[in-house]
Amino acid sequence: MKLDLSYGGIVRLTVTAVGVAMALWHMWIIATGPPEAIIFRGTHLLFALVLTFLIYRRTASQAGQPPTVLDLVALALAAAPILYLFFNYEYLVNRIFYIDDLTTADMVLGVVMIAMIIEGTRRVIGWALPITALVFLAYGLFAARLEPMRILDQLFMTTEGIFGIPLSVSAAYVMIFVLFGSVMERTGTGQLFMDFAMALTGHTAGGPGKVSVVSSSLFGTISGSAVANVMVDGPISIPLMKRSGFPPHFAAGVEATASTGGQIMPPIMGAAAFVMAEFLAVSYGQVVVWALIPAILYYVACFGAVHFEAKRRGLIGLPRSELPRMRVVMRERGHLFIPVVLILAVMYSGYSAPLAALIGTLSCFPVALMRSSTRGYVTIENMIEAMADGAKNAVAVALACACAGIIIGIVTLSGLGIVFTQFVVGLAKETLLAALLLTMVAGIVLGMGMPTTPAYIIMTALLVPAIIKLGVVEPAAHMFAFYFAVLSAITPPVALAVYAAAGLAKSELWASGWAAVKIGAAGFIVPFMFVYEPALLMIGEWPKIIWSFGTACIGILLFAAGLHGFLITAASFWQRALLIVAGLSLVDPGLYTDLLGAALAGIVIAAQVFERRAATAKPAG
Repeated sequence: MKLDLSYGGIVRLTVTAVGVAMALWHMWIIATGPPEAIIFRGTHLLFALVLTFLIYRRTASQAGQPPTVLDLVALALAAAPILYLFFNYEYLVNRIFYIDDLTTADMVLGVVMIAMIIEGTRRVIGWALPITALVFLAYGLFAARLEPMRILDQLFMTTEGIFGIPLSVSAAYVMIFVLFGSVMERTGTGQLFMDFAMALTGHTAGGPGKVSVVSSSLFGTISGSAVANVMVDGPISIPLMKRSGFPPHFAAGVEATASTGGQIMPPIMGAAAFVMAEFLAVSYGQVVVWALIPAILYYVACFGAVHFEAKRRGLIGLPRSELPRMRVVMRERGHLFIPVVLILAVMYSGYSAPLAALIGTLSCFPVALMRSSTRGYVTIENMIEAMADGAKNAVAVALACACAGIIIGIVTLSGLGIVFTQFVVGLAKETLLAALLLTMVAGIVLGMGMPTTPAYIIMTALLVPAIIKLGVVEPAAHMFAFYFAVLSAITPPVALAVYAAAGLAKSELWASGWAAVKIGAAGFIVPFMFVYEPALLMIGEWPKIIWSFGTACIGILLFAAGLHGFLITAASFWQRALLIVAGLSLVDPGLYTDLLGAALAGIVIAAQVFERRAATAKPAG
């Protein structure tokens, strides 16, 4: 590899070096134990800020250009407050916050820290979250009339603001799992997932759509970003879907919906799931248990939607001659599943999720050496690029968590969370459904312009306490907020996963967005159901959990059949209506609703069987 000593080349080399250093430092910390909170979280943020101002420019028109002098000045300003805390650490831990006055240096650097976090976040993920942080700062200063010195103390000098729980989760969990995903991609796992899905479902009705659902759910387990999932899977699955006869907007909707579900799909979910574990003071494994049934229902709905739409359109699968054979796929690349299995084994043996992810990460390249088909991925250059990619991919989450820390700090200091809870409870007038609808809308609106993690964090501060106060069990309340923060990626008018998929499919945005909502409709229904019946979160007795899961799966499929107009044969309007009601009745746990759903489904099935027999018996011509 030729060494480029131009200014741009030196910057790229520096970015790679910083990225590798960040990855190695986090791996070392997991192996040896983290330092004090401010040092640990501050170092993580320092790495992220350095990468931000080296990679991201002030304006979109400057994208791809090397940093200017102003960018380097911004980098120095961003690093200075963190280095100040490190060099004055003894002073920091010995002072009594809120009581001891801040020095001039504390105040100046506190203001600089807040400003550079907001600017860095703007560069990485756009304006939505920085504007939200500025609104909360304005609320603290002018509405709650908090003292500026107290705000700076909370946000900069304690672990209740910028260096709070969100940043802790980014440092302890997100970084290593993002790194694991990058290393897996670099060892050819993406190709394994696609080939595995094509061998499994490619030959069935609407096969390419089902390939998208299966491969996106698999890839989603190693990538917490819906847009990233679309950009990896979409270039292969979307053209296949279009070629098999699906219209472009439906192909885009399938890919966007399937990719979005990756954040709620165990065993490795999106970053917000780790934040939830921290907020609820439970293990990440417990969050995985809660998420499992709703995630399965989500993908059952996606799979069913593709199947019924394909049947209604008379589409067939791909010829078997064009598909990889399962035994060949597993022989050549099946060993690449080993790191995921290792993570699960270590995690469920009682060890921490970061340690499990570290073992999985360290195993990826040795596992790739096991077969000649993947041995070519094991090079020094590929290892370096995998670590650099992992660090760069973690930057957006780190900055979002730091910026969300500003919001959480103001909410905590001002008591806004209590005020907002009282407001929501008052507005809902003690009606849980109204409070849930308000939370759903808030999650979708917040998620329109920001990643899932900060959207979920803000909902946790403002809305989750209100629905808990109305009697919802705590895990269900948090999962409800989490799901709608995730589903904002496919909800028009601002649906980032749909934008990415529609661009690949060359389809109209609104049509693609509504197709995605229709395909993922179960995702909007299931959270309401598990709030009213926690058995769908595997909370309760096993017979009830198994029964609720079974009836919900049948209900979701009937619901999808009603939306897409096909069950055994094409459904008439009244049949579609009955299928939708039957599906909702079966998803809602309860004996009477289950009996109602079964009766309505029986009527439609009997009618369709009769219609098909009549059509078969009808003489040709």
